[in-house]
Amino acid sequence: MAGAERASWSGRVAFVMAGAASAIGLGNLWRFPYLAAQYGGGMFIAIYLALVVTIGFSLMLTEIAIGRKTRQSQLTAYSRLRPGWGFVGLLAMVVPMLIEPYYCVIGGWVIKYFVTYAQMAFGGAAPMGEAAAQSGEFFNGFISGGLAPLGYATVFTFACAAVVAMGVKNGIEKSNVVLMPLLFVLALAIAVYVVCLPGSWDGVRYYLVPSLDALNGSDGTFSHAQLGRTVIGAMGQMFYSGSLAMGIMITYGSYMRRSDSIIKSVWRIEFFDTLIALIAGLMIIPIVYLFAVRTGTPVKEAMNAGPGLMFITLPRVFAMLGRIGAVVGFAFFALVLFAALTSAISLFEACVASVTDGLGLARRPATTLVGALILVLAVFPALGYGAWGHIKPFGMTFLDFFDFITNSVLMPIACATTCVFVGWVLKPKAIIDEVEAEGQAFPGKSLYGFLVRYFAPLVVMAILISETCRALGIAGWKI
Repeated sequence: MAGAERASWSGRVAFVMAGAASAIGLGNLWRFPYLAAQYGGGMFIAIYLALVVTIGFSLMLTEIAIGRKTRQSQLTAYSRLRPGWGFVGLLAMVVPMLIEPYYCVIGGWVIKYFVTYAQMAFGGAAPMGEAAAQSGEFFNGFISGGLAPLGYATVFTFACAAVVAMGVKNGIEKSNVVLMPLLFVLALAIAVYVVCLPGSWDGVRYYLVPSLDALNGSDGTFSHAQLGRTVIGAMGQMFYSGSLAMGIMITYGSYMRRSDSIIKSVWRIEFFDTLIALIAGLMIIPIVYLFAVRTGTPVKEAMNAGPGLMFITLPRVFAMLGRIGAVVGFAFFALVLFAALTSAISLFEACVASVTDGLGLARRPATTLVGALILVLAVFPALGYGAWGHIKPFGMTFLDFFDFITNSVLMPIACATTCVFVGWVLKPKAIIDEVEAEGQAFPGKSLYGFLVRYFAPLVVMAILISETCRALGIAGWKI
């Protein structure tokens, strides 16, 4: 509400936990393992880590500093810093507003599988067949079956809205205190179980040992094009996983105390985000590798990207484990549900904060307004495999189209525009001064200026071009 005191985190730990919660989502749990398996395991991981500590660090630091400096969400922060640049904030608001609806639809799918595995683990049911042989039919039947996907998406949306409506400290902060430890413990427990399975160490080596063969072309020799695909794949994952250009870090930064170190907070957020991604790889790649070997399926085919891996392949993998597989599946989908909730709550908050700052509404009316809009937009991806499956914008389902527009087009544009704004209009010194507030040191400020002015915009535009070519099938470019 206009004139109301800005909410704030209770301390640095709360901010770091919130930032990590926003970053740790579905991208960590299925996209990172898939890309690591496709692009040389340890080779991909090394490139990813190098990008995280350079470009990822610079971009996250920039967004958090903008939020703390202006005490505004992304919608109004840019115009506060420089009149006439409010369009960047508007663009940054549109991104989470379009991501959240289809994220809630996928969250609804996760709820369905969580309930299904609870029935399988504790009720003796077998809705996918005794060996989960019908997991594909089960999944396709669910997502194309009438209004059920929209119903589950509505439940997921209401859960997010309830947390956001309670506020920063009483809602988001307290939910993270519960969900984040559970998420970490479940991820670690499942990873330990997987690596202890007989024969799983071949999969662990496949995941962690760098493979130079992944950089070779079809003729078996080193390929600069394949190296470029690997780098851009790692960059895209870092971009997606770090919650960059979604307005989240600006919004969360606006709740940050000036006495807390931005640099230390960014390092810790990136550490926890990367740790969960690496653990997710240990959960998924070795067991899918084992499944591929036993069934004679090519590993890269088994590690297919997107919903197929999580909702079709993994149920078959869990069934391979025998009776304990249902319990492992239940624990896994509990983990996925927690990760989906923490990220979706952050996206929801970025939208609500923009409405409260831009329109002057109180939190609860703003939450109601945003929730209603999310549910309206969620109808498209929820029914996009069923009643509206015949409608395919640019040849894509609604969910794929929303994903393409946000992750492949709007986010890179918003990020590149932010780099231009900070690097050439506002100037890096404004961000550096904010980072160094209260006597905090910024030892890498010269490198930061170079990255934000030159390197980051070029790489982000490369992502925009490559992802557009991939989605539209131009020039055979695929990631």
